[in-house]
Amino acid sequence: MPNKVGLRRFQFVDQSRLNGKGTAPRPMLTDLWYPAENSSVEEEIWIGPPKHPLFSAGWAAQDAEVSSASERFPLVMLSHGTGGSSRQMGWLATHLARHGYLVAGVNHHGNTSIEPYTVEGFARVWERPQDLRAVLDLLLQDSWIGPRINIEQIGVAGFSLGGYTAIALAGGLTDFHELKRVDKKSGRLIDELVPPEFPNKEALAARFQFLIENDTTHKKSFRDKRMRAAFAIAPVLGEAFTASGLAPISIPVKIVVGEADQLAPAEANAIKFARHLKDSELEILKGKVAHYTFIAECTAHGKQTLPFLCIDDPSVDRKALHNRVSEMAAKFFDAHL
Repeated sequence: MPNKVGLRRFQFVDQSRLNGKGTAPRPMLTDLWYPAENSSVEEEIWIGPPKHPLFSAGWAAQDAEVSSASERFPLVMLSHGTGGSSRQMGWLATHLARHGYLVAGVNHHGNTSIEPYTVEGFARVWERPQDLRAVLDLLLQDSWIGPRINIEQIGVAGFSLGGYTAIALAGGLTDFHELKRVDKKSGRLIDELVPPEFPNKEALAARFQFLIENDTTHKKSFRDKRMRAAFAIAPVLGEAFTASGLAPISIPVKIVVGEADQLAPAEANAIKFARHLKDSELEILKGKVAHYTFIAECTAHGKQTLPFLCIDDPSVDRKALHNRVSEMAAKFFDAHL
């Protein structure tokens, strides 16, 4: 029988890194979905203003007791897309929690819709895999949930820039100078690095170019050996990973993308990753499945307010597609964790 789902929020900070203003430790607000006791009472979790929510993040019992059905549970670290939030991926997290997983969704500072966007938050994409590593450390140290984590069964999942995050955490090495070379030919730097979520393309492009010339952090390995498998949905920044940069990845990777995705075109991203990874599966969803089809289901108000995020082609059933991809993820992690 499927588990009830609990949801708890952690106000984590990383003491080793500063926030965007350099005034305090880096915040890493984290949502944890988990199997809850059968007596738990779930409610629908909304995203947006309480009186006029924009999205549904699924159903969960907030701060419920963890299920006693098992002593320990596998854990999936989850990274949201550019400018999104962990709860935008609540459809996937909820399904995995019902299936017996802990799922920790990290909100990436300066690059999440739950706080003001910043140029640094969007430009320093390599902070994201470091967020997941730091949050995993803190979860394992936490007296409430740490003892319930099976440290031999940890995986990572992500959407869009979260897909990049998952691949980086699996051991992929980037060189963003590769993006500059592509940009000279096709202008893809602006398309890839300055997503429609950010209002000032010129400022972000300039800052990103400065960082890749003056900060070598982006070339480092962010591999976390605790990760046993990675699930990437519509991953981006494929041009930043060369064949040799993907060679260090030895864990299984499953990649899912929509055939009609114009923000993360399969040929330059998902197909490239799959071609160069040692152990990969690629699923291209046929038809008019686009990039934002993978974010949370929208309310009527959301569709009216944010049509570019909420309106799919009439042939696409977002809820049904979420269920299909969630089943893929559960099957994949069951096989490899």
